[in-house]
Amino acid sequence: MSDITWGLWELLLKGVWITVQLTVYSAALGAAVAFVIGIARTHRLWIVRFLSGAYFEIFRGTSALILMFWVFFVLPMGFGWQLIPMWAAVLTLGLTYGAYGSEVVRGAIAAVSPAQREAGIALSFSPAQQLRKIILPQAWPDMIPPFNNLLIELLKGTALVSILGVGDITFGASLVRNATAQSAPVYTVILVMYFVLAFVLTRGMRVVERHAKAGIGQAPPERTAMTSKLSIGGQAGPANGTAAGAAAEGDVR
Repeated sequence: MSDITWGLWELLLKGVWITVQLTVYSAALGAAVAFVIGIARTHRLWIVRFLSGAYFEIFRGTSALILMFWVFFVLPMGFGWQLIPMWAAVLTLGLTYGAYGSEVVRGAIAAVSPAQREAGIALSFSPAQQLRKIILPQAWPDMIPPFNNLLIELLKGTALVSILGVGDITFGASLVRNATAQSAPVYTVILVMYFVLAFVLTRGMRVVERHAKAGIGQAPPERTAMTSKLSIGGQAGPANGTAAGAAAEGDVR
């Protein structure tokens, strides 16, 4: 460790920042793809389900590394324009992990009780209104734990971009290793770096999950002295209704 100078440490820290940027940009693209494809796979039209299912199968069944090579080396030959390595990596990771995320979205939507859909029909909601006001608010909390796992996998998958020369943590570690001729300390350091980043992401997603569940009444409310007295006296306020009831109340207002 003493052979690693401040300049080499600075190289690793810059790699952390590049890794964070890759994770954020790829996660944003992946989330957009996941919701679009996931919702499309539950569409009433068979052609929409077929096309979105084909996307899911293609990107799930191909290697992210080979796809990254294809986007960076093959795509320019066919279309005449070249992506910089950073954006080629973001595009590949976002499309690939978005395909996995679409299955999470589809499964969470399918898990919503059919009675909730029937309530939306009874309220004369259009399919888009049913999705926005009833289905997604109830499906969203169930998506967060698997999305958390996918986000951690995406973080670790960013190590692939070092093959393209993007200066992430792994690329910086290889340069430091070549400069110091020491493998054990360098790769131990970046293992800790990846763990810290993953730990921070996990804690953040758990906060999001708690807020999402509280929004649909799945988390216990804070008990104050007034609410405790009302509960003891049997005068507690009405319990939280379903998403369909909340949507209907909003429409009445």
